[in-house]
Amino acid sequence: MPKMKTKKAVKKRFKISAGGKVLKSQSFRRHLLGDKSSSRKRRIRGSHLVDPVDVKGIKRCLPYG
Repeated sequence: MPKMKTKKAVKKRFKISAGGKVLKSQSFRRHLLGDKSSSRKRRIRGSHLVDPVDVKGIKRCLPYG
């Protein structure tokens, strides 16, 4: 049986942790940061968990993740 292909767009946006949870980076962190407060910028720093509704589809796109 041939190998399954990974969806490259999903691979760039999501990461699967060692425990099997799906992580994403928060949006609104690229530019126009001068208008955002420091507390808001701290809140959106780092990785966040993906909503449970979307996990199944993301894991299907990352067969070897």
